[in-house]
Amino acid sequence: MNKTEFVKCVATKTQQPMAQVDKTLAAMVECITKIIAKDDKLTIPGLGTFSMRKRAARNGRNPQTGKTIKIAAKKVAHFSVGKALKDAVDK
Repeated sequence: MNKTEFVKCVATKTQQPMAQVDKTLAAMVECITKIIAKDDKLTIPGLGTFSMRKRAARNGRNPQTGKTIKIAAKKVAHFSVGKALKDAVDK
């Protein structure tokens, strides 16, 4: 499913215009991005938790040359699935 299909699905379920649902989705993504960029976490019961994790620096290997390279430390977005979603998918 792509974004357009998702927006159409939500618009059908909520009986809202697709344009309004698209704006709402864009606002949600923007808010979630700002929250995790501040190193806060966002928990949505039934869905899961959005957070940021720090990935340590490490050594890697270039698959083409086999040469060892250094990979810098960085922050990455993380999503932890909630129990309700896990249970729904596991049925």
